[in-house]
Amino acid sequence: MSKRNNEHSPISDLLKEFVNTNNLQQGLDKVNVRNAWENMMGNGVNNYTTNIVLKQDTLYVQLSSSVLREELSYGKEKIIAMLNESLGKDVIKKLVLR
Repeated sequence: MSKRNNEHSPISDLLKEFVNTNNLQQGLDKVNVRNAWENMMGNGVNNYTTNIVLKQDTLYVQLSSSVLREELSYGKEKIIAMLNESLGKDVIKKLVLR
């Protein structure tokens, strides 16, 4: 007798299976990265953030302030580490500030 998929499975497991089956993880990562950036950077940086795009393992962040872009460029590795920690996995390998 085979066990049905939905018997005695926690909701989190079912959601993970659904996400994996339907190849939704990349889309979810994009949303989660955007949220992580906004939460981590706060209003000061978010006011100057005009676009956030995750392509493969590279995060592209467009900023309207060249001074802020220069300032953040010194801490790229730390920003990547903090975002990945916030996401709970290594999604971002490279950060490009525009």
